[in-house]
Amino acid sequence: MKKALLLASILFVSVISTACINNFAVQELNSKAKVYMEEGDYKAAIERLKSSIDLDDTIFETHYNLAVAYTQDEDYANAIEAYKDAIELNPDMPDSYYSLAVAQENLTVDLKSGAVRLNEDGEIFTPDTDDLVDDEEIYVPDEAVLKMIDDLRAEALKNYQTYLEKAPQSADAEEVKQKIEALKAAPESVAVED
Repeated sequence: MKKALLLASILFVSVISTACINNFAVQELNSKAKVYMEEGDYKAAIERLKSSIDLDDTIFETHYNLAVAYTQDEDYANAIEAYKDAIELNPDMPDSYYSLAVAQENLTVDLKSGAVRLNEDGEIFTPDTDDLVDDEEIYVPDEAVLKMIDDLRAEALKNYQTYLEKAPQSADAEEVKQKIEALKAAPESVAVED
């Protein structure tokens, strides 16, 4: 019995020690990511924040900061996923919904312009400059891209509305209401004709 109690206490101590080490490592990674963000080195910040999440994926702030870093790096597809992860951890944070909506709108712009594209599997990628068409040719989004744009706009609309529900007295409420009205007034994408 004493041996079992001793083993249980050793296991408990090792779990606590590991948690403390992970917590310290997470804090260090997040602190370094903050420095990189302030320096404008978003890719380095992203790597630190991803490593921090690998150690502890339960911290809302790390997910939110990762989303912000992706947004600053103009990688809106990954920003959207990181904002969704942050919202899953803390659905009561209004700014997450606003930031998610902004990232969704920015991704629609990139999809329309061809700055990002869809591969055959429906995954978003950034084409190499060598792969871009000559100036004489014009990029025309296909039906899958247009559908994704419409879906992103609909999601952005919902996220702006959720933001206003959670923060009705926010200083930017009127601006967000204008964004909502603009999204409602914008026509859906027209299907590409063959």
